[in-house]
Amino acid sequence: MQRIGIIGPESTGKSTLCSLLAQRCGYLWIPEYARTYVGNLSRAYTYDDVLLIARRQMEELRTPQKYGEGNKQADVVLYDTELIITKVWMQHLYGKVAPEIEQAMTDYPMDGYLLLAADLPAEDDPLRENLDRRDYFFAWYEREIQATGIPYTIVRGTGETRTKQAVESIQKIQCAHR
Repeated sequence: MQRIGIIGPESTGKSTLCSLLAQRCGYLWIPEYARTYVGNLSRAYTYDDVLLIARRQMEELRTPQKYGEGNKQADVVLYDTELIITKVWMQHLYGKVAPEIEQAMTDYPMDGYLLLAADLPAEDDPLRENLDRRDYFFAWYEREIQATGIPYTIVRGTGETRTKQAVESIQKIQCAHR
C-alpha cells in the first residue's frame, strides 16, 4: 500500500482534494483527526492534546484500514494532514517536538507527498489560526519534506486542474515503487 501525505497550510483544500481522489480513484482516505479532536474540545488545546493527536496519527500509519474512509483494499492511502504538520505545529506553538513523532516518521515514512499551495482563497472558520501566514507555513512544510528525501509535488491551481495534478503525481509515485 502506497502512503501519500497530503499537506499544506490551512485552507488549501486538503480534505476536499482527499475526498475527490478517494471517490474518483478508489483510494483509501484517512481524514484529518486534529480538526475533529480540537473541534470537540471545550477549552484551548495544549501540548498534550497535540501529542495525543500525533499518537492517533501514528496508529493510523500502522493500521490505515481501521481509520480510513473508502476502499479498504486500495493500493493507495491518502493521509489528510500527517505527522509533518503535527511536528511543525508543535515546534511553532511549544518550541519542541516529541521524539516519538520523529521516530514514527522514520518508522512509517510516506512514499510521496502532495504539498498544496496556498493559492486558493482562505476560508475562515473557528479552528483556523494562521490564515495570514499560509506562505510562511508552506515554506516550512516544504523544508520538512525536503529533509526527508521523499518525493513530492507542489499542487497548484483550482478545480479540475488541481485534481488532475494530484492524480498524475500519485500515479508517478506508484510507478516509481513498482
